Amino acid sequence: MTQLDEKWELTRKAVGSDRLSVIMPLYRLAASAAANLRQVAELFEQYAVETELVPVDDGSGDGTDEILRHFELSGYRHVVLKPVICPRNGGKGAALRAGFEVSTGRYVMLLDGDLDINPQQTPLFFESMAKNRVDIVVGSKRHPDSKVQYPWHRRIVSWCYFTLVKWFVGLSITDTQTGMKLFKREVLGPALDRMLVKTYAFDLELLAIAASRGAKIAEAPVVIRFGNKFGALKPKTVYEMAKDTLAVFYRLRLLKYYAKCLVPKKLDHDPLVSIVIACPGGSWMLDECLAAIAKQSYANWEAIVLPDEDFRLETEDNMSDVSGLKSFASRLRVIPTGKVRPAEKRNLGIREAKGEIIAFIDDDAYPDAHWLEYAVKYFGEPDIGGVGGPGVTPPGDKKLARVGGRVYDNWLVSGNYRYRYHAGGVRMDVDDYPSCNLFVRKDLLEKFGGYRTDFWPGEDTLLCKDIIDNWKRIVYDPWVVVYHHRRPLFGAHLRQLGRYAFHRGYFCKRYPSNSLHLSYFVPTAFVAYLLSVPILWFALPWGEWIGGHAGAAAQGALLLPGLVYLLLVLLTSFAFNPLTWILTAVGVVASHVTYGIQFVRGLCAKKAPCEFIGKDHGGGKR
Repeated sequence: MTQLDEKWELTRKAVGSDRLSVIMPLYRLAASAAANLRQVAELFEQYAVETELVPVDDGSGDGTDEILRHFELSGYRHVVLKPVICPRNGGKGAALRAGFEVSTGRYVMLLDGDLDINPQQTPLFFESMAKNRVDIVVGSKRHPDSKVQYPWHRRIVSWCYFTLVKWFVGLSITDTQTGMKLFKREVLGPALDRMLVKTYAFDLELLAIAASRGAKIAEAPVVIRFGNKFGALKPKTVYEMAKDTLAVFYRLRLLKYYAKCLVPKKLDHDPLVSIVIACPGGSWMLDECLAAIAKQSYANWEAIVLPDEDFRLETEDNMSDVSGLKSFASRLRVIPTGKVRPAEKRNLGIREAKGEIIAFIDDDAYPDAHWLEYAVKYFGEPDIGGVGGPGVTPPGDKKLARVGGRVYDNWLVSGNYRYRYHAGGVRMDVDDYPSCNLFVRKDLLEKFGGYRTDFWPGEDTLLCKDIIDNWKRIVYDPWVVVYHHRRPLFGAHLRQLGRYAFHRGYFCKRYPSNSLHLSYFVPTAFVAYLLSVPILWFALPWGEWIGGHAGAAAQGALLLPGLVYLLLVLLTSFAFNPLTWILTAVGVVASHVTYGIQFVRGLCAKKAPCEFIGKDHGGGKR
């Protein structure tokens, strides 16, 4: 028996009658996916290691999903296949989390699907785990026994990142990014439950969480063949990686988030979720929404569509196994309501719903594949009455709509509420959340009668007020994602924003418990500043009061806040595309002015208008 065979024997004994789960994220690997899966399967079959192979297609869009659907492992005694297909690209973190959800093994190996890293090294990972008595073993390019052909410029970047990680995060390992890692299941599960990063710094956050919870980590050598894939690092990639890394540092060292974040208890059953969609009528966006609902990873749901008048869904013409909509009709009800406000439509949906949980989503939004799965788990906690998540701008929106999304996502515009438009941030309790992505217990809704019908927009603010007033919490989770189509700049975007601002101003004085926040007054203060500058500049006799040079300095000081503001606008609006940068910056300023004026109008109004407004819905042609 060779030394390698002896190490494989150690691996086989460690796994025993259990299984090793090998999770392989695949992204745009249609040309090599089948061969790579076969290679991994044959390796573990050869050494008789009980293995479940979990390939995850991360919304590649190049045919990788079709390869997984038709790929088979026949004649294998020790290897089983559990493919996972994510309808849309969510990043490596989301893909690995989806794979973990279906895996069962006591040991879990994360292995990049391109097989740049040779899985023949697996026994060395188990050897390191046993020898060092650790919970995690990571492959390291810097291990003295590693065999890596690495260009000098990538070595420099890798060393800089290693230094950054060591200083800010404090991990005592030399490499976090190599795509082969071995975990004990009891360590990986709790770490994934606390994950927030989905893309660039996923590996770092995962290891940082595990280490902060007491997990011990060691390294193992790897053999890496990079081939011809040594491109220059894109500036955007470097920027996103640095941003995510600093976010991990902030949450770990300053916020102490990972130690105290909520991890809900496992539910003892899968409650029925009634998805309620208020809409004026049929549209391509509604079809898109229903198609995404049909592909949910959580199976126990029904959908209730509430249009003005009855109509035939285009989706009904595409009920096929391929589209995933064949069984959709039995779960779908279309209930015409007449031309009434969204609150009245949703109340009808609540009355008709059979589920324990009501999921509200707008017809111009569509959910992530794990939308229901990630939200429902919170309802095992009796003090949680509602759950919300971000409404992210779809990447396929037209240019001006995407820029409108960038404006909402801008820190200067949304401030502490930016989490509503950005798939990031931390899990937290909130006191107000929009109905485009909101889950509420049905019995709680029935207790206080559902939505108020005397306001639109703003009815969701009052619904959240009723939830809080009934001593229930509303939890925000950044993984509970929907993709919400935006109104394009400038007209439709500003009209929508103005309506929101008017009602927020009105609610600040009438329903202050979840509307009277200082941040809502900031745009009005900005408008007041803009109006005061020309008055103070031209009306006051600066030279007579203070003197020539001192007066000029005082005038300069008057302009200073405006100059700082413009600088912040340019910095926070930055985009590598100059046109996108300029449009976003102008959109930010226009949004502040519009919001500030409309907020004051609402604050001074004796009554808030509640007419049905059908403009800017966006249900026309794609």
